[in-house]
Amino acid sequence: MECREVTCSYEGDIVQTTAEAKSSLLADLITFTQIFYKLRTGRDFAISHPIGRESHYKIISRALNRVFHGKCNKLIINVPPRYGKTTMLMNFVAWSLARYSDSNFLYVSLSHELASLATAEIRNIITSPYYKKMFNVSLKEDSQAKDAFITTSGGSVTAVGSGGTITGRGAGLRGVDRFGGIICIDDIIKPSEAGSDIIRNGINDWFYNTLLSRRNAGEKTPIVFIGQRTHEDDLAGHLLQQDGWDSVILPAIDPADNAICPELMSLQDLKKLRNLQPYVFNSQYQQNPTPPGGSLFKAENFPILDKEPEILMTFLTVDTAETSKEINDATVFSLWGIYKIEYFGRDTSLYGLHWLNCVEIFVEPKDLQGEFMQFYAAASKFKLPSFVCIEKKSTGVTLVSVLSSIQGLNIVAVERTSKSGSKTDRHISMQQYINNKLISLPYGAPHNKMCIDHMVKINAAGSQRRSDIADSVFDAVRMVFQEKTALHFIANTADRQEYAKKIIRTQGVVNSDRASVWE
Repeated sequence: MECREVTCSYEGDIVQTTAEAKSSLLADLITFTQIFYKLRTGRDFAISHPIGRESHYKIISRALNRVFHGKCNKLIINVPPRYGKTTMLMNFVAWSLARYSDSNFLYVSLSHELASLATAEIRNIITSPYYKKMFNVSLKEDSQAKDAFITTSGGSVTAVGSGGTITGRGAGLRGVDRFGGIICIDDIIKPSEAGSDIIRNGINDWFYNTLLSRRNAGEKTPIVFIGQRTHEDDLAGHLLQQDGWDSVILPAIDPADNAICPELMSLQDLKKLRNLQPYVFNSQYQQNPTPPGGSLFKAENFPILDKEPEILMTFLTVDTAETSKEINDATVFSLWGIYKIEYFGRDTSLYGLHWLNCVEIFVEPKDLQGEFMQFYAAASKFKLPSFVCIEKKSTGVTLVSVLSSIQGLNIVAVERTSKSGSKTDRHISMQQYINNKLISLPYGAPHNKMCIDHMVKINAAGSQRRSDIADSVFDAVRMVFQEKTALHFIANTADRQEYAKKIIRTQGVVNSDRASVWE
């Protein structure tokens, strides 16, 4: 491949093609990435300058170079989200095709749509005027779809969604002793779904039973996994336990307590995230999915208020059980108040959730309505709850149906779907609100110890015996902080009575036999 010997220079947006420039681009993946990122976006691809270490981009580039030169056949790169991994991998594919345009690639991501976005960018690089002039690589006229395209030399790039079918194409090149393409795996599972054993194990099985069969050169076809950790038993964790895999682990905060890319996230911001969501931080940012201390929640993050706040409105959350047997989850009723948080007498514009009361009972389905009405009547003595949030499962389905016919009751039925994530995912999503001390309890209330003791047993592995109380908390968090549905009721609430103090003064000890709320 011959190129004219001219000076390399920028003239507006035009880059002169030279043999020297071509050699420089083929010799260094980072230089290639910087040039084509600039040409595609008009922005600079800045290389980070962390304290006391080299840029993580250089570490990733060096690892990918080892794959290209046949020194590594199975590579895992664990790196935090939004740290440029996809950009590096996309450019690696285009850079490799500039060297060997007959190479075959499968680009795998958690969905076909996301994989297609990446392969579309790879196609944009290859079809750019500068790339075509520099490397003389072109696509077949009848094969230029964004999710699957073929070069005139027979090379290919195909987008694949995890768990999907793969027909017609593969990765690698049979019968050659040099690089011929790879299987690229770029984040194969959603963090919100990683807590589901069914989804996680399904993806792991798909990797072994489907994806590995698409290697054109068998074991000689390299595999590169690049992405964040999401669970102790995610695909990366599974592969790391096997022989033959090289790994590059890049935690957001290195062992010397420095941010590995301060231009993206400062050490201060990283530590703030660590305090708010330790499990998410340890998994996705530190590449070590193990909850610190085993528990997702700490007792000190549930403030006990000696002075009752001005409650703007109340509502109930209900988590029902299958039966009355204690080996199953209990039925839980929780009463919540919403208030404005004050700091040194000043309004912070933040809402808080006050856990006014909670009972945990084991009751036969036939007695569930009566127990609920007793709890509801006690709560209504001082303020009518704006709504009742009930999970629509097992006995809860019947309860929703029965209560919906009662005049004056505003029932919100909650349905759990695969999109809402696993129970563990829901518990993890509460961390940032609880760690920010947005859920408080009344001073001296009889339910405090029961609730806190329960919450500190909740862990990311989901190995706690029961999670009924935590499930009732999640629905409250979702209504107030995540979806903010409950806040719409506040705008329509004219009554601002200071009833919370009366509630606390008249609280009695919970009668576990009858599950009474206040005597």
